[in-house]
Amino acid sequence: MSLRHAVLGLLAEAPASGYDLMKLFNASLSNVWPATQSQVYGELTKLTTAGLVEVAAHGPRGRKEYAITDDGMAELHHWLTEVEPSGPQRHDGLLRVFFLGVVTPLEAQTYLLHQAERAARTRATLEHIEETAEWDEEMISVYGRIALEYGLRMSATQEEWARWAADEVTSAKARKASELAKSQHKEGRQNPEA
Repeated sequence: MSLRHAVLGLLAEAPASGYDLMKLFNASLSNVWPATQSQVYGELTKLTTAGLVEVAAHGPRGRKEYAITDDGMAELHHWLTEVEPSGPQRHDGLLRVFFLGVVTPLEAQTYLLHQAERAARTRATLEHIEETAEWDEEMISVYGRIALEYGLRMSATQEEWARWAADEVTSAKARKASELAKSQHKEGRQNPEA
């Protein structure tokens, strides 16, 4: 559903061709909601069939410019004001943290430091976008900058947490928990009927 609403949101600012939408996605939304060319063009077809967008102009070489309809604006408004965001339900990287006691403290620490470095690279990429983007008065620019700030703050927090956690997994308490789990596993293998 969110790709549908991302396309509607982009068209709410101004009519655009599929090519123009892809450029906008790559310049602004790809860090939040990536989409391929085939997905965007497929969504445009679905939105046109549903009456949420219409072909507003035809250009050379079969180029079509799409515009949002009143029904499309109503759908976008409904989604923005009445549909609760789903948010991330699963986080593979965080799930792994629950089970780091299975590996050595060094392996656990290495995993967490790798996560810290990933977050640092993400933040560096976002900082580059912040410095090089042309922030103007258009809707996608103003609100895109607000969304970018979320990414900057989250990546900084993720890096800080991962570095803290890398220290925690080498603590005496973490070592004791790992040893206990390993000894219980070993006992279970020796007494399979217990």
